[in-house]
Amino acid sequence: MTPLEHIQPADQFKVQAPLSPAVKCGNLLWISGIPAYDAEGRLAVGDFTAQMNQVMANITGILKEAGGDWSRVTKVNVFLTRREDFEEMNRIYAAHFPDGKYPARTTCIVYSLPRPNFLLEIECVAVLG
Repeated sequence: MTPLEHIQPADQFKVQAPLSPAVKCGNLLWISGIPAYDAEGRLAVGDFTAQMNQVMANITGILKEAGGDWSRVTKVNVFLTRREDFEEMNRIYAAHFPDGKYPARTTCIVYSLPRPNFLLEIECVAVLG
């Protein structure tokens, strides 16, 4: 049986919820819904651009810790609480794929997320190695 490796970058805030930021099994990596907490556990409150950049930085750190990068991501699910943030999300997101080769993606506008100040969460799957 292939062992599971639970990924928690040392330089990222450890959320107080019963979950792993990511789980690696063989060459597959599943990344949980990642919020916009910085390393000290502060949420980038009120500003969508700040939250989106923090979420992408957090996912970048998880990918790096697992031995991957954005080019290895195969599927992304984006959860936004405000439809008006869709274009800004696309702008920041696209910058992580300079070659224009994007993973499959679903974007949902949701009523709310686990914390009242969360404007988004992103989860994804990557194939490593």
